[in-house]
Amino acid sequence: MALFAYCIMPSHIQLLFRDDNENPSGLLRDFKGFTSNKMIASIMENPQDIMREWMLWMFKRAGAKNSNVKKYQFWQQNNHPIELWSTPGIKEKFNYIHNNAVVSGLVMEPWEWKHSSARNYAELDAVIPIDDIGFLG
Repeated sequence: MALFAYCIMPSHIQLLFRDDNENPSGLLRDFKGFTSNKMIASIMENPQDIMREWMLWMFKRAGAKNSNVKKYQFWQQNNHPIELWSTPGIKEKFNYIHNNAVVSGLVMEPWEWKHSSARNYAELDAVIPIDDIGFLG
């Protein structure tokens, strides 16, 4: 995966990426599987978290509704991928992703949101490294 932009929100995540193997569905499936396993393990390893039991109960309840899930379901089943072909379309989604936390009222400026690649482009400390998209940066 080449990752160009991201915004991790409290209820969802948005990504602008390219799959070098030209299988974005498979990449998203693997991403969701890997991250859900890591998140569930992290929750289980932190017994001091007051939300731990409730979160595990919610993930287990969601998993019970889906025959493809063994125990816990962290992510929703569906995705909303949009294939982008033009520079204007890419720029539009790039800006949309970075303004997500602003529009949600969580920050005043995109680079103030810790879990956004807007920080990478503002050359501030960022939580996830990104790849150079070239024409947008």
